[in-house]
Amino acid sequence: MTELTINLTNAANQHFSFVIEKKLSAQGITGIFGPSGSGKTTLLRAIAGLNKNVQGEIVFNGKTLLNTSNNIFIEAEQRNIGLVFQNSRLFPHLSVYKNLMYAQKRGKRKTLNIDEIIALTELESLTNKQPNQLSSGEQQRVALARALLAEPQLLLLDEPLSALDQENTSKMLSLLIKVQQQLNIPMLYVSHSLAELQQTANNLMVIAQGKIIDYGNIHQVIHRLNQHHDGISISQQTSLALSIKQHDQEHGLTELELDTQQSLYMPMLSAKKYKTHDLLRCFIFASDISITLQEPCNSSIVNHLQGNITQINNPVSQQSKHSVLLAIKCAQQVFYSQISLMSYNKLKLKQGDNVFIQFKASAIKTLTNSSTLDNTIAKETLC
Repeated sequence: MTELTINLTNAANQHFSFVIEKKLSAQGITGIFGPSGSGKTTLLRAIAGLNKNVQGEIVFNGKTLLNTSNNIFIEAEQRNIGLVFQNSRLFPHLSVYKNLMYAQKRGKRKTLNIDEIIALTELESLTNKQPNQLSSGEQQRVALARALLAEPQLLLLDEPLSALDQENTSKMLSLLIKVQQQLNIPMLYVSHSLAELQQTANNLMVIAQGKIIDYGNIHQVIHRLNQHHDGISISQQTSLALSIKQHDQEHGLTELELDTQQSLYMPMLSAKKYKTHDLLRCFIFASDISITLQEPCNSSIVNHLQGNITQINNPVSQQSKHSVLLAIKCAQQVFYSQISLMSYNKLKLKQGDNVFIQFKASAIKTLTNSSTLDNTIAKETLC
């Protein structure tokens, strides 16, 4: 099992308290989320060996990369850790292919075939171009391919999609998942976009004011963040991973399996890209889920489920002082509904009540389907 042990302080900066202590099982993709200035990039740079101001210890796969007590500091080029930045940092005087050849020559193991990596990152038509002839999305794909050809044991991604438009963001998200699955390289992925991380990460680490305030399964951590955890405010949501049951061509809907008895419906996905039984990451904003005391009948809203109120969160901030967040358990899945204080009082809701939730098909979002990207990132980014 791949393990990363971090025990760090940033003694050189007296104006910024940075204390990170965690042992991670570095499998799959680990998302790192938090406000600007919280220490996310400081952490990545320390792991990569680019920050010599930190004090403490970093151990990866049993190898000590940093131990200031014992004067151990492994230089960045000896750590076998890749880093993809916000901008591509390609060599402007080299073609795409020569940029990739340069990275491959520096790799220690040289087991990856350059043509296979070009195909994996979909760069076949770009190899003879110069970096200034590429779009931002194309440049980031080259930067990813270059990092892979160095054959790192760990790949660090520092907001790699922040400069991309919606179409390229969707494409890169799908590409990152494919790369991780095919090459089995553990990744640490920093992003300000919770939606990006919800689509890609297996686990989520939340950092605020230089400290880890939460870590765990991506869906569970997102649900805990709904409570305005330690000053971090997000657009409250239900985070899901559901199996695709079928594509309903006649009605333009994709059916998702909630359990063996119940389904959810969303706008139809590409049947070519999304196969039956594939697991789909998706989410629903709490403000898009309404509550009713009786089962909806003769309604145009296609999704409605019976559930039990397990938690009621009264307003905790000035921004949400006129709304209430409800946690409703439906078929072993917890859904979050944000309703007005007026509706809450009118319905006289209390914990343990049986209710029905309802939401439109269009309320179910997934960022790997570009048609659902509109306004989503703007709505869910860190408040």
